[in-house]
Amino acid sequence: MSREARLERLLDFLHRSPTPWHAVAVMADRLEAAGFRRLDERQPWQLSPGERVFATRNDSSIVALQLPRQGLESLRMIGAHTDSPGLRLKPNAAQSSAGWLQLGVELYGGVLLAPWYDRDLGLAGRVHVRHADGRIEGVLLCVDRPVAIIPSLAIHLDREVNAGRAINAQTQMPPVFLQGGEKADLQRLLLEWLEAQHGITGAEILDFELALYDVQPPALVGVERELIASARLDNLLSCFIGLEALLESDGSQGVVLVANDHEEVGSASACGAQGPFLGDVLRRVNAQLGEPGEEGFIRLIQASRMISCDNAHALHPNFTDKHDAAHGPALNGGPVIKVNANQRYATNSATSALFRDLCREAGVPVQTFVTRADMGCGSTIGPITATELGVPTLDVGVPQWAMHSIRETAGSHDVEHLTRALIAFANRSQLV
Repeated sequence: MSREARLERLLDFLHRSPTPWHAVAVMADRLEAAGFRRLDERQPWQLSPGERVFATRNDSSIVALQLPRQGLESLRMIGAHTDSPGLRLKPNAAQSSAGWLQLGVELYGGVLLAPWYDRDLGLAGRVHVRHADGRIEGVLLCVDRPVAIIPSLAIHLDREVNAGRAINAQTQMPPVFLQGGEKADLQRLLLEWLEAQHGITGAEILDFELALYDVQPPALVGVERELIASARLDNLLSCFIGLEALLESDGSQGVVLVANDHEEVGSASACGAQGPFLGDVLRRVNAQLGEPGEEGFIRLIQASRMISCDNAHALHPNFTDKHDAAHGPALNGGPVIKVNANQRYATNSATSALFRDLCREAGVPVQTFVTRADMGCGSTIGPITATELGVPTLDVGVPQWAMHSIRETAGSHDVEHLTRALIAFANRSQLV
């Protein structure tokens, strides 16, 4: 598999995934094209050794499994999340000011606000409609052209802006959307876009979950194309790499890819890592293919391992003092093992040793990140999944700059590095 082909697939995935619902739809399409069978959580399951299956929940989280050919004794789990910080529309989003129709927004997750100014913004998400026959349907919407912008205030009117100031999300972040527009125009435009994209006519919009996004496409940047610049690298990059590893695994072992929604807001939801989705799927699989009962399930989990993949903070050349001097991961320097003594990351010496050995086997470099002792530390689905399931877990990630910005940057070589390490994990016969 050539590095260039993988990067082209990555750019396409990022471009087609402006929201978690779109990301899961794209992943599901790839899985089905590769022979995976979609399972419905509402229906009975009939599973066979060696089969490839997947299930989704809320259309924004997905669990895909390569079932082992012989005996369900352990699983190699890869975790990621589908959501990214951004601006979501409020339910009654339409508002007017100074002759402009604007969109009221709510912050989703820890958004880096300043980079959202002066960007060409599209609109995407999920819309639920009631058809003329009374049927209710949820459909994806993606307006992939610039329909909104959040204009900066001229420096002449705010001379202190470069000295730094707080941004008021309620009053200073609503984008302009339509000159001279009225509140009813938002509903009218949504119906027009639904007709253009899905042929839906005569329907009533019941509700929506819509987000603004930067329509600038992802790109390879740098003289040697050594960088990837894109929205939502945190954490669609890990979703893509995990999916690549699953699809390229040799099928001999039990492999699980879980990509949860709502990580950026705490993971406490029915489809988040703190919810029961992954556990529900694994219990149903174990009931058919493993040792039955709760004891059998616990034995399966304790024989398994999870690698939680979420991007890491790369050493920034303009802000080198923000890293511990001995733990500054470099872009294109290989995947990063993320360590935190206070369990903000799930890594311990046993799971870290396993990953280091996988990287040695795959021939890829490996790095370590620990935050400065005088700074706070973020977290991932790793500790949450470990807490919910009890599975031995570690946290790793591709290093990146500008985390939580509207456009983030990572190293193009690290895509191949982490993919190869995860393929080695998926194919390994002995985990301990």
